[in-house]
Amino acid sequence: MKTATERAKVDGTTVYRKSVKPANDNILKPGSNNKKLGFTITKGRWRGKKLFSLTLEERATCPTYCHHWEDCYGNNMPFAHRFSNDSDFLDYVRRSVCSLLDRYALGIVVRLHVLGDFYSTEYVSFWASLLTEFPTLSVFGYTARWDDDIADAINDLNQEFPNQCLIRYSRNEEYDEISEHRFAAAQDFSGDSFTCPEQTNRTDSCADCGACWGTHCLKTVKFLSH
Repeated sequence: MKTATERAKVDGTTVYRKSVKPANDNILKPGSNNKKLGFTITKGRWRGKKLFSLTLEERATCPTYCHHWEDCYGNNMPFAHRFSNDSDFLDYVRRSVCSLLDRYALGIVVRLHVLGDFYSTEYVSFWASLLTEFPTLSVFGYTARWDDDIADAINDLNQEFPNQCLIRYSRNEEYDEISEHRFAAAQDFSGDSFTCPEQTNRTDSCADCGACWGTHCLKTVKFLSH
């Protein structure tokens, strides 16, 4: 009989299926709920903005070739609320973005995604439309997408909104001057890189660091194994 983790890997779902919730008005979580993220950004080009996060269902929205398909750190997050990308999902995200931007004059930054990934080119286009409509909205994050239409769309997103968006590709590679791809690597990567300052206690949180989305930070960021 398969364990819950074994079934999740075969079925392409989270281990914790009861944790997947329908989209609602609280779909964007404040970074203050997560010690690693933090809330008020204190450094870099997005200083003063408030940090929020979006969590989707791991595997269900991820490419099957993700190198963390089997050992996803979502396997160790039983209490995380994953939001289903159901028919109301995009409407709730947009409503939440509008509401938060009305509340915070300097704008907000959305971490995409604590769990899960960009699941379609249409979803990437959705974020492009929001970044166009709301100049005080910014996004950053990481994607396992590579060499497919979704990865190409993410690259277009980075290129079209260089002051509002920085999505790094999760690969053990150095900055690519031709494509301008930036990367996030495993801790054993030996190329030009820096280790996440929050993980090494050199800063309290992402909000107090900003290196991953820094304009001039072209180096690959390395993350310690979870």
